[in-house]
Amino acid sequence: MSNTGKKQPGRPRSVRSHQAILQAALELLAEVGFEAMSIEAIAARAQVGKTTIYRRYTSKEELVADAIESIREEIALPDTGNLQSDIDALIENAAQITLNPLGRQTVAMIISSASSNPKFAQIYWTKYLQPRRKAFAVVLERAKIRNEIPADLDSDLVFDAMSGIMLYALIFQPNPDAWTVCVRRTLNLLLRNA
Repeated sequence: MSNTGKKQPGRPRSVRSHQAILQAALELLAEVGFEAMSIEAIAARAQVGKTTIYRRYTSKEELVADAIESIREEIALPDTGNLQSDIDALIENAAQITLNPLGRQTVAMIISSASSNPKFAQIYWTKYLQPRRKAFAVVLERAKIRNEIPADLDSDLVFDAMSGIMLYALIFQPNPDAWTVCVRRTLNLLLRNA
């Protein structure tokens, strides 16, 4: 009996090509910016065909979001049994990822790309920020169960405020305190007054 109706799997995707695409996108993003870069330029720099890119990504925005995320490490969700310790661990992890030249450049690329391109902003929000926001809510839900914070505390608002102060302190460095001290002080103020 013949299996002519079944679709045979295609050639497996090359990991090397995928890495070359992501690297080319990052380089072009840094050199010419989001608006000026093109799929054609990314393909040429990565030495792949445009179809190789379009098999993986539906748009330049999606590709750039993935490229940016490829150089960012995931923040592991702590479960120390204490909200303050969990928050300290999250802040320390974020500092390790953000407070280095590559981390600062990545944040700058995200802000620049998102502010100039609503489609990129939406893709980045959906694929990367929303999952992190939901994961952060888990930390706060554990604290609610332990009665460390009010049960009606809005975890999304706390995440948004934390993200905002992290960006603000990273860009403007409003006081001589370390970035981690500034973020901790703000979060403690939010949680204490919840």
